[in-house]
Amino acid sequence: MAFQLPFRFASRLSSSSGSTAIDSRARPSKMMEYDQLLVWVVLILMLLGMVMVYSASIALPDSPKYAAYKNNYFLVRQAMFIGISVMVGLMTFRIPVAVWQRSAPYLFIGTLVLLMAVFLPGLGVTVNGGKRWISLKVFNFQPSELMKVVIVLYAADYTVRKQEYMHKLTKGFMPMALAVSFVGLLLLLEPDLGAFGVIVCIAMGILFLGGINAIWFGGIGAMLVTIFVSIIALSKFRRDRFFAYLNPWEEDNALNKAYQLTHSLIAFGRGEFFGVGLGGSLEKLHYLPEAHTDFLLAVIGEELGLAGVLCVVAMFYWLVKRAFDIGRQAIAIDQTFAGLTAKGIGIWIGVQTFINMGVNLGLLPTKGLTLPLMSYGGTGIMINCVGLAILLRIDYENRVLMRGGRI
Repeated sequence: MAFQLPFRFASRLSSSSGSTAIDSRARPSKMMEYDQLLVWVVLILMLLGMVMVYSASIALPDSPKYAAYKNNYFLVRQAMFIGISVMVGLMTFRIPVAVWQRSAPYLFIGTLVLLMAVFLPGLGVTVNGGKRWISLKVFNFQPSELMKVVIVLYAADYTVRKQEYMHKLTKGFMPMALAVSFVGLLLLLEPDLGAFGVIVCIAMGILFLGGINAIWFGGIGAMLVTIFVSIIALSKFRRDRFFAYLNPWEEDNALNKAYQLTHSLIAFGRGEFFGVGLGGSLEKLHYLPEAHTDFLLAVIGEELGLAGVLCVVAMFYWLVKRAFDIGRQAIAIDQTFAGLTAKGIGIWIGVQTFINMGVNLGLLPTKGLTLPLMSYGGTGIMINCVGLAILLRIDYENRVLMRGGRI
């Protein structure tokens, strides 16, 4: 005889299980309010950069130039910069994307004023022959770094406002080209060709994503290549550096214009697959200049080897890819400005990272661009955090809108 449950118990069980199934179906899926993995990747890059800055700079006080500094001077300052940058990033995250869109033209004008202020006596600071900084007593502020994130916002806002004219030269492309040209003129007077190159790539990239006429885009691209080639050809210093890059191991080049490049390549060669160990670099012992800033990747290659370099490359690749994914999500829900801004931040980080790594590996001529989030520098770290906080805010608003909420 088959076993049967009592009627009341069976009915209670069926009703409770049915309500549980209904509740589980009715319960909304859990979605994080922000991208935790993105935050962790950014923090890991900054903390790894702080460790490598300490390793690369620990021997600097042995030289006459840094004799007054302590061994942990750059470590302490980099930790301070990271702490301040994280706080600034948290405040930036609280600002809605719509506010950035409304403020973009005014931020652009204000940053232009700062770029001109570096030439004022008593305000601008000259370092190694370049007038790129404004003294804030505690640290020197570099307006060209600020312009990188501002040009992302301005180009995205411009593309949205001028969407119907993007296929026209006079109303669509020309005003933006004139604005970027003026920025370029100020940067070349500093001089800062590297920052100019990054800013041009950001502006052109956003205009391309915004639907600019392909013929105009190709023609302007060719014109920009011609301009950069002319700048190199007409400047003896840049011309000599370029030819030294083509043949760095020639004796005269190796001792002069290609000195940094050759010692960077030696550092990578010594590191082989797994490195000589953290702190074991020889090239940082006054052989490789600016090891804690522009050539930090070379120290990573020497101490952590190919494995360490590939880990850094993978994190930057994921960071740029995630920026484009967030941008695609924003555009899919009709947030065009937010989408273009997210992709512009991806272009900015990607281009600057590629140039820095290319210079360190000898793929590109030597240029003074830092590795984002990792190299020593207060302004660079802070502006990187501001840009990535805006990216996180865009992702946050995407998630709110996709859940049916309001911003």
